[in-house]
Amino acid sequence: MPENANQNDIVYSVTQLTSIIKDVIEGSFPEIILEAEISNYRPSSSGHVYFVLKDAGAQIAAVMWKSTAARLNFKPSDGNLVRVKGKITVYPARGNYQIVISAMDLAGSGNILLMLEERKKKLYAEGLFDESRKKPLPAFPDTIGVVTSQTGAALRDILQITRRRSKYVNVILFPAIVQGETAAPSIARQIQTANDYKMCDVLIVGRGGGSLEDLLPFSEEIVVRAVADSKIPVISAVGHEIDWALCDFAADKRAPTPSAAAELAVPVLDDVLYWFEQKEAEFETEIKSRLQKLRLMVQEFSPENLELRFRAIEQPLLQRFDYAKEDLLSNITERIKDARQKLEKQILVLENANPSALLQRGYSMVRDAATGKIIRSAAEVAQGTKVEIVPAKGKILATVDSGEI
Repeated sequence: MPENANQNDIVYSVTQLTSIIKDVIEGSFPEIILEAEISNYRPSSSGHVYFVLKDAGAQIAAVMWKSTAARLNFKPSDGNLVRVKGKITVYPARGNYQIVISAMDLAGSGNILLMLEERKKKLYAEGLFDESRKKPLPAFPDTIGVVTSQTGAALRDILQITRRRSKYVNVILFPAIVQGETAAPSIARQIQTANDYKMCDVLIVGRGGGSLEDLLPFSEEIVVRAVADSKIPVISAVGHEIDWALCDFAADKRAPTPSAAAELAVPVLDDVLYWFEQKEAEFETEIKSRLQKLRLMVQEFSPENLELRFRAIEQPLLQRFDYAKEDLLSNITERIKDARQKLEKQILVLENANPSALLQRGYSMVRDAATGKIIRSAAEVAQGTKVEIVPAKGKILATVDSGEI
């Protein structure tokens, strides 16, 4: 610049200005150490990693080349509080500045992740994530409710998938704010509205991808509780596959994307029709098979077959009856024979013990004539006692002259 030139009169090109800024910034910060929180972490297919480093007041774009990323001893994710070493560079093509990281270590957990982990533990302890609370999705819904932004890509994806899978399923939008401080009450209110009026068979709650901060409304307690308390089955579809929110744990089903949520909620019409056709064919085959079996069974019940089957059942029973009768009669005969023999023995014993039989053999019975007492010993009578002698026939009266033992 000429010494006498006025600073305000110089006209710079954008390239010249950017080059000056680049020299100033890069010359002032050859290498710095920075402590900040990771946000919007995006590994690329090439192996390079792009993300944002931020604190409460500002943020800066960051890039880590593949060779540096390969040396890390941890897997970075949104919310990590890290300490990085790197160089500030200016990217002229876009006119922005960034930090190229040469080393990175964990400096502790990020505030957001700590907060979410504490909230998750609290809600888990209350039972909001229990499997017993999960409701099955309806097999053939008539109406799908969608709680999301009316201008977001999530709604367009859901509508496109739904129209492609079935033209008979209706979609009701419950428009909600999905980012910022007013988002959580808006989302919870729309979930409650769908339940109050029973406006759909299944409810998709979600939004497209974004940073961890962008997805925070879906982790607010008011939203998680609304999802858990919903009488309508809820599919949580927050962000992309790697994203997550606490409402994922409370929902009846979690989908990796809004498009996947639509696929879960809406069966393919052709698949449904094919299923019905298959079931119809199965029922028809089953009915024909059962009719054929019934025909065979009826044929078996002709009078001739019935008589043969009856005889086949009757004959063994009659034979068993005959055997039982013979065994019973034989047993009774043996018992009678045994009883007769025992009776004869008892009669013989009684006959032998009969006094009359003894008297018939020549014995006599002597009694005191006055008292009728049987005399068993000569000592029982005195001289002059009148006795009665009883032989087999008649009686003899006598007077004792003497007695000896």
